[in-house]
Amino acid sequence: MRSGLDNVIAAETVLSHVDGEAGRLIIRGLDLEDLAGHATFEDATAMLWEGIVKSPDDLKAELGQARVHAYERFKPLAANLNGLTTVEAMRLLLSSIPDGAHDREPTDVLAAAGVAAAFATRVTQGDDPIVPDANLSHAADVLRMIRGNAGDTEEVTAFDTYLVTVMDHGLNASTFAARVVASTAAALPSAVVAALCALKGPLHGGAPGPVLDMFDGIEKAGNADAWIADALKRGERLMGFGHRVYRVRDPRANVLKTTVAKLKGRANRIAFAEAIEAAALRALRDFKTERRLDTNVEFYTALLLEALNIPREAFTPVFALARTSGWIAHIREQETNGRLIRPQSRYVGTWPVKAA
Repeated sequence: MRSGLDNVIAAETVLSHVDGEAGRLIIRGLDLEDLAGHATFEDATAMLWEGIVKSPDDLKAELGQARVHAYERFKPLAANLNGLTTVEAMRLLLSSIPDGAHDREPTDVLAAAGVAAAFATRVTQGDDPIVPDANLSHAADVLRMIRGNAGDTEEVTAFDTYLVTVMDHGLNASTFAARVVASTAAALPSAVVAALCALKGPLHGGAPGPVLDMFDGIEKAGNADAWIADALKRGERLMGFGHRVYRVRDPRANVLKTTVAKLKGRANRIAFAEAIEAAALRALRDFKTERRLDTNVEFYTALLLEALNIPREAFTPVFALARTSGWIAHIREQETNGRLIRPQSRYVGTWPVKAA
């Protein structure tokens, strides 16, 4: 029995490969570094969705119209979001999508994820939701709908790069949840909502916000080494470090670090973050001698989203709207090539005693 299914192969896929020993992420035959920052979200999604959409241009147009339709569906539900967190509100909105069998369902669901993230962010913070602009790219429109103001070219490019960087990542917990649900022949919206529920957990997609809490704590204390040493002595986890698969630096951290460094003149704490990263890695080498813990995607995700003026409460929903592209690709792959996922368990309880 392998606790947590470590090293158990549960699917074959052409979508992505995570090499934890080499620190390498391959998306549809391309290294992440050759994709993120070079392809738009529509480009990368069209590549990931081979056989689902005709071209990136078609996808851009269809996503634009689908965002408008999603907004109209979600608008009557605004009052139902009162008292919910942003990710809970996003979950409620996506749960309202009916099952469908038409060819554009993947595009509709992907568009709805972007609108739901923005809609939930605005409403849960007491602001009015923003109507989509069908003529914009997905990255530009979602960023505008979240913040209430359009991004400049550098900001949109940075956000686009982020979406591509985190769109797929092997058989992670949320993607596996999506494939399990898809294997039961449940419709695509149900599988995506299941994936979002898995991503909501702090051990998977909920950690970028606490990275900024760590930054704030260190900034207030004025001494990174002392703050980090105290946290490790208390048995606390340093947010933004360590990964279930990677035994070296997460390649996504490098891409996002380069991206955020280009956002000059904004709320950019990159010099401060680099100092914290160096101090944390020194401390972890001394304190966690049994296993190397290196920088993961969450560290520079937090820095990038902060520089883009995206509220911390929206970090997990923004992650989810990007990962929805990968979830849908895995769901379709599971429907085509997979079978009902039904692993076995080993019973270790008490056996009944038969009377003589």
